[in-house]
Amino acid sequence: MALPELLNKAKTFGQEKLFNFYEELTDEQKKILLTDVQNIDFNLMQDLFKKLTNTKEETAETEIAPIPCTDATSMCEEERKRLYDKGLQVLGEGKMAALTMAGGQGTRLGHTGPKGTYDIGLPSHKSLFEIQCCGLKKVSAQAGCKVQWYIMTSHINHKDTVEFFEKNNYFDYGKENITFFPQTMIPAMDREGNILLENKYTVLKSPNGNGGLFASLKNAGLFEKMRDKGISRIFICGIDNCLVKMADPMFLGFLEDSGHKAVAKSFIKRTADEKAGVFCRRGGKPTVIEYTEIPLELAELKDDAGVWVYGDTNVLNYIFDIDVAESLAEVGMSYHIAVKKLNCADFATGETVVIPNGYKFELFLFDAFSQLDSLGVFRIERKEEFAPVKNPTGVDSAESAREMYMAIHKEEN
Repeated sequence: MALPELLNKAKTFGQEKLFNFYEELTDEQKKILLTDVQNIDFNLMQDLFKKLTNTKEETAETEIAPIPCTDATSMCEEERKRLYDKGLQVLGEGKMAALTMAGGQGTRLGHTGPKGTYDIGLPSHKSLFEIQCCGLKKVSAQAGCKVQWYIMTSHINHKDTVEFFEKNNYFDYGKENITFFPQTMIPAMDREGNILLENKYTVLKSPNGNGGLFASLKNAGLFEKMRDKGISRIFICGIDNCLVKMADPMFLGFLEDSGHKAVAKSFIKRTADEKAGVFCRRGGKPTVIEYTEIPLELAELKDDAGVWVYGDTNVLNYIFDIDVAESLAEVGMSYHIAVKKLNCADFATGETVVIPNGYKFELFLFDAFSQLDSLGVFRIERKEEFAPVKNPTGVDSAESAREMYMAIHKEEN
């Protein structure tokens, strides 16, 4: 679109301030601003602001019920091997890709750069990226086929992530087996509903949350490319869990056996009030309910074996059928709103200012479950597969994750 058309569109939605500095810009800067504005979904942003200001928003009361779970921790070795071998066969046919969500920075860890480049302090000094790559190498060798690896970055760290892999020769996994793609971004707003500028010629944007994964894959044209490679399953995980079993054959075997189009790993919560979302059925649909939403009597409910009825915690580890994943890219999930301190350009001067209560918007991947008719839940042992790296010390820290990793991977530290 040309300037007059974009300016008129912005005015229609009360967002003409985006062009406050247009006449001061260089030709290149004008091009950046016009592209940014053209990519804004003004209807969506208007709807999100209305949601913010709608104090009478109603939440539907729907029945909460337990969701069936397959407990891998209590399986006999024979059954575990059967599932593992079944999954390994599918991997050997090249039918599943691995996907890592790695759009964040390591700021909370005191690390400069993408979180995946962080060294958790192993004797080998492997980064989080290299740890996951080692997992893929191992399972690929067993399957006799390289598992294709897709890494979702963000505009904040895409360039640094790609350069890190280039510098490390793609950890000898092969450049042709790794695909980087950027996460979709969404503008930020102030309390008056103004879409903000990062500087005089750039709209202030942030990643649209892990729930934007499927749309990001679609925008990058990757569903079609995956199918061309014969891929029909997508294993999904985050970058910060150093114990994740990449492209886990047993998990894949469970999917193939279950008849479900999507499966998720879980582990049992430690306490009734542990601050984590748990799997359940709500209104007959699979979902994750936040610990703040579940009634106390349900949170404390145990079965005859003394296990929490609503205790299967969301691990952020899934496998989706590719057709389901693509269909979810078309479904409009609800955005969650986060109040954040934002650095942005002052609309009067263009100078950088800090607003204490700006709005960012995120999609959560687990909201996609409510679009499905069924979901397979695969219960694992927490200490064997979950060691998140979120803090420099203490709980869920590099320190605790390193200790857990070294206890399991003694031979390859």
